[in-house]
Amino acid sequence: MRAPLVVLHRWFGLFIAVFLLISGLTGALIAWDHEIDEWLNPHLFFAPLTEQAQTPMALADQLEAADPRLRISYLPLYVEPGHSLGVRVDPRPDANAVLPELGFDQMALDPASGAVLGQRLWGEMSLSTQSIMPFLYKLHYSLHLPDGFGLELGVLLLGIVSVVWMIDSAIALWLAFPSWRSWRKSLAFRWRQGGYKLNFDLHRSGGVWIWALLLMMAVTSVSMNLPFQVMRPLVSLFSPLTPSPFELRAPLSLAQAPAPQIDRAEALALAMAEAQRRGITAPAGGLFYSAEFGLYGVGFFAPGADHGDGGLGNPWLYINAEDGTLLPASIPGEGSAGDLFMQAQFPLHSGRILGVPGRVLVSLLGVLIGVLSLTGIVIWLRKRASRRQSARRMASNAVHVAG
Repeated sequence: MRAPLVVLHRWFGLFIAVFLLISGLTGALIAWDHEIDEWLNPHLFFAPLTEQAQTPMALADQLEAADPRLRISYLPLYVEPGHSLGVRVDPRPDANAVLPELGFDQMALDPASGAVLGQRLWGEMSLSTQSIMPFLYKLHYSLHLPDGFGLELGVLLLGIVSVVWMIDSAIALWLAFPSWRSWRKSLAFRWRQGGYKLNFDLHRSGGVWIWALLLMMAVTSVSMNLPFQVMRPLVSLFSPLTPSPFELRAPLSLAQAPAPQIDRAEALALAMAEAQRRGITAPAGGLFYSAEFGLYGVGFFAPGADHGDGGLGNPWLYINAEDGTLLPASIPGEGSAGDLFMQAQFPLHSGRILGVPGRVLVSLLGVLIGVLSLTGIVIWLRKRASRRQSARRMASNAVHVAG
């Protein structure tokens, strides 16, 4: 039984090693993406207030009136003191259903005048100061591979890698304990001997010490990249899941999507009334419009808490953009056991379920995943060289015997 598992672990590990090295190291950085991005690009995030600030809704109306080519897709409903208002935008189709080329999808606005302080295309392949953090974030989950055949190929590939990683984690744990009587060896590190022996211990014993965290990252990675293809169908076998509004609707392209029949002010009013009925006490913190799915989403959180640090995240209410009807909501802590499991996936994967300490842990774990990948490659190279040397020796002996 052990021999075939060794072969599986070898080839599974080689298949996922480079991907995990990239995702692990980028994950260690993007656990702090907002803080690093803000530090690198103060012109996009800071705006000393010299006049009375306008409301975000007024600033959004002003921007769309000034540039009819665009429509705001995400709008914070507050402005932090000393900060700009950062919005996301989509191109708005013209009368002939043609989308203009904007060249950007994020904008920073002066909270008083509404002047555009800066803009960028999130996730573009650029290592410039302005683009580096979005570039790394997108690299983390998609490798920046282009879409094709109607699929997000990079997201799909890393989802498959995560499935293999999850299976290989179980195999690795079994192989890490060749003899249960000498289990202590599988937890030890031969620091003084160094070299290959230490490399081997870093890979085997290091993986054992953090095995539960590695499995958690593998499972949540599947949930992040293959939620509807793998994780939700799998979870639904054990517990019913509340359908997401995005599951209930077939997406349209931005060019095909009809204009909303209610505006964002109406959607916000409907969401706030529903939030009051549900007993949600947090203020409305952000509003998005998804033209592809024809719905608004309103999130409820205090200023600065848009990332949902601590717990299962923030509540979101969804409004049909055609007639204003309420769609299934996402309320942390509510729903079936399966719903709670799915709600926990991003907070666990990002470490935000534990706030700042969780993010520190995820950063360290990302580095350790990179170490495990590199040490695994070193072990394979060493064993491959040993196998080739043995093969040459056997061939040489065969020649001498034949002679």
